[in-house]
Amino acid sequence: MNKITEKNQPGLKICVVTGIPPLNLLVYKFVQVLEPTVDEMVLITGNYPEKDVFSPKIKLVNINHDNKKQSLVIRIPKFIILQLKFGLNLIKNLDQTKMVVFFLEGGQYLFPLLAARLAGKKTINVITHSSSQIAKQSSKSKFLFLIMFILETITRKLTHKLVVYAPNICRQFKLEKYNHKVIVAHRHFIDFNLFKVQHLLEERNNNIGYIGRLSAEKGIINFIEAVALFANKENEIEKNKTKFFIIGDGELKEEVKKLLNQENLKGRVKLLGWVPHEELLKYLNEIKLLVIPSYTEGLVNVMLEAMACGTPVLATAVGAIPDVIKDDKTGFILEDNSPETIVKGIIRVLSHPNLEQIVANASTMVEREYTFEAAVERYRKIFKEV
Repeated sequence: MNKITEKNQPGLKICVVTGIPPLNLLVYKFVQVLEPTVDEMVLITGNYPEKDVFSPKIKLVNINHDNKKQSLVIRIPKFIILQLKFGLNLIKNLDQTKMVVFFLEGGQYLFPLLAARLAGKKTINVITHSSSQIAKQSSKSKFLFLIMFILETITRKLTHKLVVYAPNICRQFKLEKYNHKVIVAHRHFIDFNLFKVQHLLEERNNNIGYIGRLSAEKGIINFIEAVALFANKENEIEKNKTKFFIIGDGELKEEVKKLLNQENLKGRVKLLGWVPHEELLKYLNEIKLLVIPSYTEGLVNVMLEAMACGTPVLATAVGAIPDVIKDDKTGFILEDNSPETIVKGIIRVLSHPNLEQIVANASTMVEREYTFEAAVERYRKIFKEV
């Protein structure tokens, strides 16, 4: 295990702007990584639980926001007002701040970024995903896609440093023209006391899992259509013994329920809804395969947690996934996320002759590269470089 050996920059104060996080756990784990590297941190975020402020170094500036799905006519003015709120709160907290870190949706927030630049502060944009790509997959509105694309382009040009999780993200998000300011480093770490093997692969039934948001960019509809195709397959897998788990929540929840009913899959698929993070251990040790059929991703934390639990992963080659999963070595890569390809992938994995070795390779890799200490050291070096 890596050790934290370097010292902090004396008097280092930073501001972290996250926008409204889709999942507070993402912010919590990011702040955990940054906290040992700074003397003071102002966390400007939204709808964040005060109980998750675990250190006296952290000052929470919480902005309440209604995340209900609404029409563009309402969403655009609310988005502008929200940017103004973040910008004004950032201005109030810039005294003695050396740098401002934008994380998650923070990358879209033009007003706070302009405020930081005008105040002469160094800025870092941690790019976890592409909002324009998500808008393209989840919305029929070309106007929304255009707005997100313009905002992403401007913020990337204005930010001093862009942090990406893996080299493939530069290619997927078309960041090559910013190579002079791109830093490849991830903030991911696994709690190996929590995520570990409880049941060997040979002890598990043929349970296939999907864990993630129920949203278009995650490929959940493709997954369900693949389950329907798989249910009709004969003689390739003992189909009556194969069950499917869907864990997560999101805007497509009702559509998912409707599709499961239409395909007569309620007896084959368990729709478990949102599950607390600490309870994922149980399900990751029950399933024999985790499927990640996404259209766009950053670095998927549940993929790493599955590997730590001895669960093989079948995923599309998006975001940082192909930098972690080497096909037939540490996991399995889908050529695309069509239902037909997903079915072929599932059959390939469940009938693979060397599955235990691939699982062992993946486990060794995450135990070596995804420790908390290593994540802290990466960001300490980033802050020294900026």
